[in-house]
Amino acid sequence: MSTDDVLDVVVIGSGPGGYVAAIRAAQLGLKVACVEKAELGGICLNWGCIPTKALLKTAEVLELFHRAKEFGLAADNPRADFPAVIQRSRDVSAKISKGVAFLLKKNKIEHVAGTARLLPRTPVSLRPPGPSPDGRGGEWQPHQVDVELVGGGTRVLRTKHVIIATGARARALPGMTLDGERIIEYRKAMTLPAQPKSMIVIGAGAIGVEFASFYKTLGTEVTIVEYLPRLVPNEDADVSTELKKAFERKGMQLFLGHKVTSAKNAGDRATVTIEPASGGEARTLEADVLLCAVGIAPNTEGLGLDAHKVMLDRGFIKVDDRLSCGDGLWAIGDVIGRGLAHTASAEGVYVAEQIAGHETRPVDYTAIPACTYCHPEIASVGLTEEKAKAAGIPIKVGRFPFRPLGKTMAASEYPGFVKTIWHAENGALVGAHMIGPAVTDLIAELTLAKATEVNVDSLVYTVHAHPTFAEAIKEASEDALGHAIHL
Repeated sequence: MSTDDVLDVVVIGSGPGGYVAAIRAAQLGLKVACVEKAELGGICLNWGCIPTKALLKTAEVLELFHRAKEFGLAADNPRADFPAVIQRSRDVSAKISKGVAFLLKKNKIEHVAGTARLLPRTPVSLRPPGPSPDGRGGEWQPHQVDVELVGGGTRVLRTKHVIIATGARARALPGMTLDGERIIEYRKAMTLPAQPKSMIVIGAGAIGVEFASFYKTLGTEVTIVEYLPRLVPNEDADVSTELKKAFERKGMQLFLGHKVTSAKNAGDRATVTIEPASGGEARTLEADVLLCAVGIAPNTEGLGLDAHKVMLDRGFIKVDDRLSCGDGLWAIGDVIGRGLAHTASAEGVYVAEQIAGHETRPVDYTAIPACTYCHPEIASVGLTEEKAKAAGIPIKVGRFPFRPLGKTMAASEYPGFVKTIWHAENGALVGAHMIGPAVTDLIAELTLAKATEVNVDSLVYTVHAHPTFAEAIKEASEDALGHAIHL
């Protein structure tokens, strides 16, 4: 067996973790192939992050049309052309998917279209001689990745390393059947043939509130059901309270602290029975469509992991602190339960650089920003105030509303606020939480502070341009020190 035809890396999955890992490995001189059974770019690019943001941008523009008089403009009877709205979203995704294909080709990465499965390793006696891929010395044997090709046929790729980046899919509640007609998940929610007059959203995490925001702005009557007692329960409690106010002002019906006991397709309607999570009287809700947005299930079935003794936890691949799950096997992104596209990308770079023997640094999971693109937007990094207190960290909390800012008034934006949490003794950023205009962009400044030695003193003495929304970050930090200028 010659080692000349053995690849350095095979990446399974081309989402924001997989294609980034492939490109970084190729940049470092490795011979790479990327296997993808569907569209290049994975769920994020084709059915998640990108198309939903295109839909939400349309909703933002429509809302501005409805508020035209506030800006001294006349825009009579603005309405959404729903099929055109959906088509624009799909066109945006298709364009970026082609961009991923270009990047793979540019970096001389072979794109193998098909479904991958790891074959068992060959017996020890058949191992070819030579240094091991991990540099530990001794004999080694290539992994074999069997690919069922799109269009028919199979192909076996031999490689020193495999990076598993197969992502995840929407899951349903126990006893709930996603029929794709009345009871749907996020993929169907962004390709409906017609706009529903009413929608029930089960789950008030990022996916749930984003779709609720989009459809409500277009005129759909929206009801949200959430098991936990508040919207976006992973965010700071103050952010959840502010979003609740905003959604109620929009006319959404909210059932927080409620559990679903049954859901069914009743022909021309979807029906769901709910009751208070703490116990109480049940009630039945009806709508044209029920959107289930209660989390994800990892795509690990059929990968051949058992033969390699890869450990799973609730279906997610277990990895060590190097993101390794076996000899020459690595896993990143949703399939290990991390979530967030940018986390997967960072993990892809980290793994690729380890494989190449390049100087690298582990992903700092304490400094990963989270963004939700409903209206108003939400962004955060680090610990919430509740978690910081539970950890016994001495903190100083500062808060500043966007309302007093000249930029907010000039733009007639939803006010919201910035909340910063600083260590009371060393001034390090513990957490930051924002809801309001442009916060999914503004969070970058506070993520930098969290990831580096920027402290509260250095931030407040950094001059922020005027008029900008970013002034709220400086003012919230000054407030933590007791001297915000505009409060």
